[in-house]
Amino acid sequence: MSRLFRYSSKSHASLATNQPHVFAQQHALNIYRCEAIYSFIPKNACSTMRTTLAIANGCIRDERDFNWIHQNNATFAASLAELARAKYTFTILRCPFARLLSVYLDKFLNRNPVAWRYIDLHRRGIEMRDISFEFFVRSMCKAAIREGDIHWMPQVNFLVYERYDDYFAVEDMPQLVRILKDRIDLDVIDARPLTRHGTTGYRKLRKAQPFRLSPLELLNHKERGALPDIEAMYNDELVDCVRRAYKSDIALYKRVLDRKHLFAE
Repeated sequence: MSRLFRYSSKSHASLATNQPHVFAQQHALNIYRCEAIYSFIPKNACSTMRTTLAIANGCIRDERDFNWIHQNNATFAASLAELARAKYTFTILRCPFARLLSVYLDKFLNRNPVAWRYIDLHRRGIEMRDISFEFFVRSMCKAAIREGDIHWMPQVNFLVYERYDDYFAVEDMPQLVRILKDRIDLDVIDARPLTRHGTTGYRKLRKAQPFRLSPLELLNHKERGALPDIEAMYNDELVDCVRRAYKSDIALYKRVLDRKHLFAE
C-alpha cells in the first residue's frame, strides 16, 4: 500500500527542513527483519517496546540489558526510503488524561531531570513544591509548555504517517501482544517490572483533592504504599483543560480505538 506522510505536504520547503516531519521521522523506528515501522510515543509503553525492538534487532540478548535503550532512542530511526517501503506500521496510543497523570507521578514525584526542565520552561519562576498536578495540568493550555517536552507533548506530533496499519491502546496490552505476534512474529517483552514506573501494588489514597498536593506530599504517601487513582486527580476544570489542550489526541483516540478506555468520555 502507498504510505502517505502526515506532515510532508504542510510545507513546500525542503523535507529536511520540515520540522514536524523531521521530528516524527526521528521517532519512527525500524523492526528490520519484518520491514515494520513502530512510531514511538513517550509514556505509551515505550520502554517495553524499545526493549522489544532492541532484542528483535539483535542489539541486546534479553531484558536484563534493558538499560541499553536509554542512550539509543534514535538508533533504529528509519530513513525516508524505509518509511515509504514499510510492509507494516503501527503505533501505541494512550488516554491523554492517563498519560498526563503517568508522567506526573513518574517524573515529578521522583524529581527526575524532566521535572527540572519543566521548571526551566517557566524560566525558573516556580519551585518544585509549587507543581501540584492541578498546576501541571492547567499549564498544558499554554502551547509553549505543552510542546516543551516529549513526555507530555501531544501524541499526534509523533505520527509520521497519515494512517497506520494498526493502532493499539496502552489500556489493552494483551491485544497488542497477540496481534504483533500473529502479524510480524514479534515477541513483546514487558519492561514494566524493570522500569518500576507503574502504580500496580499501591492502595488507593483516601484524601480529598489530591491534585492540589505537592510532589513531595504525594511522594510521602507513595512511600507509605498509597497513590491516588485517576478519578481523584481530576475535577471538572482539569478535565476541561485536557479536552482543550489535547483535542487532536482525543479525536484520534475516539476514531481509531475503543473509547471505553478514554477517561471522562
